[in-house]
Amino acid sequence: MSGHLVILTGAGVSAESGLGTFRDTDGIWSKFDWRELATPEAFAAKPHEVHAFYNARRKNLVTARPNAAHQALAELEAAWIARGGEFLLVTQNVDNLHETAGSERLVHMHGELSRMRCTNCHATGEAPKELSSLDTCSACGSTGTLRPHIVWFGEMPLQMELIYSQLESCNLFVSIGTSGTVYPAAGFSQVARDAGARCIEINLEETDMSPVFHEHRLGKASEAVPAFVRETLAQS
Repeated sequence: MSGHLVILTGAGVSAESGLGTFRDTDGIWSKFDWRELATPEAFAAKPHEVHAFYNARRKNLVTARPNAAHQALAELEAAWIARGGEFLLVTQNVDNLHETAGSERLVHMHGELSRMRCTNCHATGEAPKELSSLDTCSACGSTGTLRPHIVWFGEMPLQMELIYSQLESCNLFVSIGTSGTVYPAAGFSQVARDAGARCIEINLEETDMSPVFHEHRLGKASEAVPAFVRETLAQS
């Protein structure tokens, strides 16, 4: 096994662990107004409501456990690197299930629910179970400036320079459990393909970006991802 592998994961990977998706027809944004909860303007106007929403999401993580897809990807990472390959897992998910399963070479492009960030000094740190506008930043001493370390609507995803450099040099790109409708992640497959990578899509159903991929695998992430990993490891 060798080469440079980049994997993108979306909400479909964590859905089977009991975490609600955001954009599906019955997802979180079908029940809540993102304009009131997931923008810098909402946080400035109603910080207590925003904190309450994300505190509830954080609470859900306490009982969530990695499923077979998370575990298989951690196994693939370890084996791929041990055999001399380059590896990066880019996730759109804000949960910590990839880390819990053992993934290490990981980028959270949309932030992390378990972390917080100061709007004054931009320091980040582990978030308490209950984050509030009364909390004080330990780095700069400001009160009311701590927010969830989440990329909100209108904000730029994190570590994009690193992600694009990896996409432009990989020879295998795998997209798992993502709708392919949200940019910039929706364009990752085209960037990888233009760079000469083989592109594989694993999802419950085909997406708007499916024509870009060389190969499609339909099915639940907990079944399709371990099967893909087994085949990939067997080819080495």
